[in-house]
Amino acid sequence: MDKIFKRYTAVQNRIIRAAEKAGRSPADITLVAVTKTWPVETTLVAYAAGMRHFGENRVEELARKRTAVAQQLGPDNGITWHLIGTLQSRKTGLAAVHADLFHALDRLKIANRLANHLETKAAPRSPLPLFLEVNVSGEASKSGWQMSAWEEDATQRETLRNAAHTIAELPGLELAGLMTMAPWGVADALIQSVFRRTRQLGDWLAGELGRERPFALSMGMTDDFEIAIAEGATHIRVGRAIFGSRNN
Repeated sequence: MDKIFKRYTAVQNRIIRAAEKAGRSPADITLVAVTKTWPVETTLVAYAAGMRHFGENRVEELARKRTAVAQQLGPDNGITWHLIGTLQSRKTGLAAVHADLFHALDRLKIANRLANHLETKAAPRSPLPLFLEVNVSGEASKSGWQMSAWEEDATQRETLRNAAHTIAELPGLELAGLMTMAPWGVADALIQSVFRRTRQLGDWLAGELGRERPFALSMGMTDDFEIAIAEGATHIRVGRAIFGSRNN
């Protein structure tokens, strides 16, 4: 408990410093504590330390932990559960029931299946906010809409614009913003470029859709979230800096 609380406090202080340096309010940045692969007991400790936003890569693990935590803390515990990993089409039903936000929408098929599940659910719920995953770095290992040359490539822009228009009209879904991941093990300048270009892409897309407010931006993890905050991140996904690695 003490170790997690100290790490959590250190991350909060880093967020405050990064936000102030960028001329932003720390209150505009949501810290998603990534508890993937950690047991339910770790989530409960994190909750006791003050965390209320939790991220899971796999929807089965999210569903299991959400149910177990609700049994311990009650259903009105104030937690927001973020599904931050790629979703398989056959598991969209689980996501429709258990996810409060979905960060990694990477194709229209998943959006359509989510909308169908949400529309046919017996119990009503608020629209599911989601982020379109965009691959701005161009790495083959990354999922999402290919946006590595969006500034010059009209086809890339049209593909994303058409997808966003379609998703924005689907029942039960709320198009919240964009999500991206920067390359690992590269210079800070390249990481900053990926985040900046993602923000600019979000601004462009918001204009194309006639939105008055800018899109939210899910970007930045343990090793680069300060850079992401400087470039406009509204949601950062942090695991190791809070929970450590398995052997510490």
